[in-house]
Amino acid sequence: MPLQAFRLGAPLTRPAFLEGRAVCSRPCLRHLQLGRVSVMAAFFPLPGTPDLPTLRAKLRGLLKFLKDALSISNAHTVDFYTKSVWEELVNLPPDAVLAALRKSAADSEHPPSDARPLAEAARDAGITDFPKIFCETSQKLLNVEAFVLAAKYYSVQNLGICTPFEQLLIALRGNKHQRTGENVKPIEFMNMKKSHEVHAMSELIFSITDYYGIKQVIDLGSGKGYLSSFLALKYGLKVYGVDSSNTNTHGAKKRNRKLKKHWKHHTQSRVDVNGLALRMTKERKVKNEIKHKADIEEIYDNNPRNQEMIATSDILTDYSSSVISDLRKQVENQQVQPHEGENLCFENDFSLIDLLPINAIEPASSSQISNREMSEANKGRRKMIPKSNEPNIYSPLTSFITADSELRDIIKDLEDCLMVGLHTCGDLAPNTLRIFTSKSEVKGVCSVGCCYHLLSEEFEDQPKECPQEKWGFPMCSYLKEERWCCGHNARMSACLALERVAVGQGLPTESLFYRAVLQDIIKDCYGITKCDQHIGKIYSKCSSFLDYVRKSLRKLGLDESKLPEKIIMEYYEKYKPRVNELEAFNMLKVVLAPCIETLILLDRLCYLKEQEDSSWSTIVKLFDPVTSPRCYAVIALKKQQ
Repeated sequence: MPLQAFRLGAPLTRPAFLEGRAVCSRPCLRHLQLGRVSVMAAFFPLPGTPDLPTLRAKLRGLLKFLKDALSISNAHTVDFYTKSVWEELVNLPPDAVLAALRKSAADSEHPPSDARPLAEAARDAGITDFPKIFCETSQKLLNVEAFVLAAKYYSVQNLGICTPFEQLLIALRGNKHQRTGENVKPIEFMNMKKSHEVHAMSELIFSITDYYGIKQVIDLGSGKGYLSSFLALKYGLKVYGVDSSNTNTHGAKKRNRKLKKHWKHHTQSRVDVNGLALRMTKERKVKNEIKHKADIEEIYDNNPRNQEMIATSDILTDYSSSVISDLRKQVENQQVQPHEGENLCFENDFSLIDLLPINAIEPASSSQISNREMSEANKGRRKMIPKSNEPNIYSPLTSFITADSELRDIIKDLEDCLMVGLHTCGDLAPNTLRIFTSKSEVKGVCSVGCCYHLLSEEFEDQPKECPQEKWGFPMCSYLKEERWCCGHNARMSACLALERVAVGQGLPTESLFYRAVLQDIIKDCYGITKCDQHIGKIYSKCSSFLDYVRKSLRKLGLDESKLPEKIIMEYYEKYKPRVNELEAFNMLKVVLAPCIETLILLDRLCYLKEQEDSSWSTIVKLFDPVTSPRCYAVIALKKQQ
């Protein structure tokens, strides 16, 4: 707890709706007589979120747009030339599409001064009048500008279904400042992307656990354990990391041992406090009856109404005037600022010295405190450190999680907990939400999904030998009633990053161009109309298109000797002038990507809103999308008992 929280003389009013507990308007300084501060937990109302009817209305609008647009997302680049995809889906010249997309990207980066709000511009562009975007009869794309505007309108961020991250943190913390843990630099253990994700998500997770007063966290799909380790080490949470890969679990255990050694070394200096603490304790016994009202009144802004604060002299008598002055300067000059408008009361007991930074108050000289006293102080301080300050390395477990997994079979000491997942792959994200709704011990869930292409779809053509009852998509009743199917290619495109368009890029066009031309060669020269085998990452290992074709044919087990170099290069020359079609089409897919992600996230949020046991649920943008494109967390909390 930073000292700035005690800004002396500042009003600390707060609403009096704590559950069955009295609320103080100022820190109760009677507690300070014992060198203790009491921290009172406050439960503030969580931000309002759209209700289920509102979400379903937005979902219907999105589906109306995607009904025609989804064909673009589901078109496979491999078949681009063999199936004449451009002619089938777009009724515009490719150069005109490229120009419109690049202009839109430039306007997004540097909007004109007279730019109108998106909703107004979208309405005027005819988003609700879909024939202006797509042809009524052929369903071909007619209006790129309106298409881009509609895609932006139906993105998660612009659709009005997100709760701002900072707003949620403030509500969860109430008027408490974020707990300050050890100043660990996770970049030492993670790359920049992972460090950014772990910092943001762990801050939210701790705020939720603190709000509920729970200590146990279950991290599903924990992988290498970066998030789990950080939660245990920095916040002292009891974390179980569950991953289906034994290799990940084994690696996480080895990493934990290294982290624990580093953490002990990093925190050692914070365990040893100078001997001033012991000296203060001894002098307090002698001077307990002496009152320094003048100093107290000066520090507490000369407020005569604060009769209760007079008792603070029991502590302040331990300081000389110069030390009091130093303390006040420390309070005023703390760099860590509380949130604007944050008012603090206290519930958990801490000694006043615990609230000070190490060496915040130095003794006037080394002669004033003997070496023996300093040694005794250090010993006493070590005894005061609770065992919980010892690093809580999390427990990695190996288990394959489904929607029907019994948590007590995996975690023997299961208690009220929060279930989390950072970039949970495929069906693990929806299964995490189902476990939350079915297990009473799971009080909340915070899930960031990824790998949408690995989701199982109920209404997609599935192999008959793979029946299942619980599918990854759809989850909500409305999409089930509509028997809505996204499609594998569309879900794959949902993983694309819109930021590529902002810098005038689509996808790596040349490699896709090589693959599309290769497919036409395979169809014409080998009679294979559908090739299920993956070529893999051959492009980066090839020096030319000719080299690419030769290596690909060998990998597919096709006889390359029947294709002379001349024929291969004729195909290259035939399609080279049409590479702009492929580039423009892939940029259209990138523009649509956020809409597919919106559909998947809306499906999950509507599912949570349909559950009676889920009292509050939302979507939060946790990460910078440039650093981490899969940046949205689905969050749900149950009613507090």
